[in-house]
Amino acid sequence: MMNYLENWRKKNISYYRDIENLYKFFVKPQSDVLEIGSGTGCLLDSVQPKTGLGIDSNSQAVELSQQQFPDLQFWVERAEMFQINQEFDYILMANTVSYLDNIQQTFFNVRKACKPSTKIIITFHNPAWEFVLKLATFLKQRMPIYNLNWLSSRDIENLLNLEGLEVIGKGKRMLLPKRIPLLYKLVNKYLAPLPLINNLCLTEYIIARVQTDITEAQRNIQNLTCSVIVPARNEAGNIESCVTRMPQLGKHTEIIFIEGNSSDNTWEEIKRVKEQYGEKWDIKIGQQKGKGKGDAVRQGFDIATGDILIILDSDLTVRPEDLVYFFDAVASGSCEFANGCRLVYPVSAEAMPWLNRMANRFFAWLLSYLLNTEIKDSLCGTKVLSRENYLRIAANRSYFGEFDPFGDFDLLFGAAKLGLKIKDIPVRYVPRTYGSSNIQHFKEGLVLLKMCLYAAQKIKFR
Repeated sequence: MMNYLENWRKKNISYYRDIENLYKFFVKPQSDVLEIGSGTGCLLDSVQPKTGLGIDSNSQAVELSQQQFPDLQFWVERAEMFQINQEFDYILMANTVSYLDNIQQTFFNVRKACKPSTKIIITFHNPAWEFVLKLATFLKQRMPIYNLNWLSSRDIENLLNLEGLEVIGKGKRMLLPKRIPLLYKLVNKYLAPLPLINNLCLTEYIIARVQTDITEAQRNIQNLTCSVIVPARNEAGNIESCVTRMPQLGKHTEIIFIEGNSSDNTWEEIKRVKEQYGEKWDIKIGQQKGKGKGDAVRQGFDIATGDILIILDSDLTVRPEDLVYFFDAVASGSCEFANGCRLVYPVSAEAMPWLNRMANRFFAWLLSYLLNTEIKDSLCGTKVLSRENYLRIAANRSYFGEFDPFGDFDLLFGAAKLGLKIKDIPVRYVPRTYGSSNIQHFKEGLVLLKMCLYAAQKIKFR
């Protein structure tokens, strides 16, 4: 049996390695991982779990997997029947839905093994490849498996929804499953990710999670705490309004000002405001040690104690009063990363000139493509996530490196790699009433483009 499975794996090793690379991209090492339909156990081992459990209905495959990977656990069990009193960080289903007798029952069982932060990652074959794969089986180029389920992503999304699970991300990859010299890398790395061509790819994937419970969502909105980080450079006239216009967010709100090498009296104003409003508000202050907004945001996050972390630009072009919508979205679990969107309500030319708006739409399209998640506004400075997820992004920062001086893209790309649910939150964008913008539009536009090209290599064309 081992030789049989291993021979097929070796014959199509490029395909299997690509599947493993996909899962390794999304699964954080040293996590608790369950694989349903574990086969040879190679995929489960490749994601480097802290605790790994594989279940498979083939007793011989389970026995051999256990011999090959003694540090992991493997059980003989049908996916439709398994019962387990344990919750996992990730649940993997590599092509498993294709041969299940009862997919909905399996998703019901999967739901029981999930906690709110669990990510379910499902891969399956693009139904457009049905004839090609049947031909490959006939030509003995593929392990023979008959009576397969050929499901579209919409079919799977519907079955997930029926069992209280929701899709938060999806995509396609691999155009050429056989390694042909020169062509393999060209086709799969550079052509397969391109728009339109990507629709023809063999492997489809879906990332899902548990749907939010309404009662728990309301409880979290009331009981979670919040930290609002306000990077401030040459914004002395706006500091007091950052406090007086701040809504109460959750059980407790702290405001953290990080002053960044101002040439006006911003630091003196921050100290005055802390003194005047310190009895009513929990205000923390600090001066930036490095340069750039991203550095200031990270310094603020490092001293934050709230459950939910919010970035508020001190120019107040995003109104503090609107932060309640961001807090509620993340605290309730409606999303895991809230991205400010300035392009829903009317925006004056004074607040956002026409050229800026066009550039914003371009970068929004580019980021949506890179992240496999549609966002309408990429350049709004207001971003919100839980402290727990921020720490996970920070721990995983080495994957992208210190490439982002602004901090917004670092968080967006980090959230996408963790498979977090990203959602736009509309804001009413208004002109600043004090000072002038610190942004050098053309220069920083080139920096943004450079960052996107770098991220494309790490996400799309890896």
